[in-house]
Amino acid sequence: MTGRIVLAATPIGNIADASAHLRELLETADVIAAEDTRRLRDLAARLELTITAPVIAVHDHNERDKAAALVGEALAGKTVVLVSDAGMPTVSDPGFRVVEAAADAGVEVTVAPGPSAVLTALALSGLPTDRFCFEGFLSRKAGERASALAALTAEARTMVFFEAPHRLAATLAAMAEAFGPERRASVSRELTKTYEQTVRGGTAELAQWATDNEPRGEIVITVAGRPAEQPSMTELVGEALRRVESGERAKDAVADLAGVAGVPRRELYAAVLAARKAK
Repeated sequence: MTGRIVLAATPIGNIADASAHLRELLETADVIAAEDTRRLRDLAARLELTITAPVIAVHDHNERDKAAALVGEALAGKTVVLVSDAGMPTVSDPGFRVVEAAADAGVEVTVAPGPSAVLTALALSGLPTDRFCFEGFLSRKAGERASALAALTAEARTMVFFEAPHRLAATLAAMAEAFGPERRASVSRELTKTYEQTVRGGTAELAQWATDNEPRGEIVITVAGRPAEQPSMTELVGEALRRVESGERAKDAVADLAGVAGVPRRELYAAVLAARKAK
């Protein structure tokens, strides 16, 4: 009988965010895989929990090697709980290799959901949340960072990045160069902690703020996607004429197109009438 592997989210700041499910898992697991065993022990102490399971260090440098052993424990019928230092495992943290190996072996993988810096910062950003992408940490090297941002210039979704505080100003300046100085963005730091802060503005404005204030703590940058290009008046008139020729009333076509494009209805209607007379 096979066991299972549980990806358990841990608090990203506020210890009160630890779920009852996380507490139960840490106390009843057969094996715990932790990104940093000392931080896990500290978390357990703050939660006033007693961990009896063996704790295995699983981090970026050894995850590939440890994955098979953890899957083996699950195949032997044990419950393996995997935690990262903060937030959800596999999201810019260890866990992917373990899940990959478990899927290949047919081992059940489940999740104890909880705090996520990505989703928390996205919700606080004031930017569209219906479509977004997570880009993690950009390269520390200026050239590679610029290339990565250049590849995202056409991205229409809201983008979420992690960044170290000492590189924040340079990264925001690079974003202003790649996306434009007025592209809307936000910087969130120390999420769910006492000194939580979210600052919103254009990329250039935020770069100056970061330079002046030298913010500390864990940083999440959220950047608006590329705005949809608005059709020109000529294109709108052409579309209106095509719809009129298909049998639609001119006023209805103009009202619809003006509403979608955000242009004055009277101006578009006058242009349509002028184009029809010119034919």
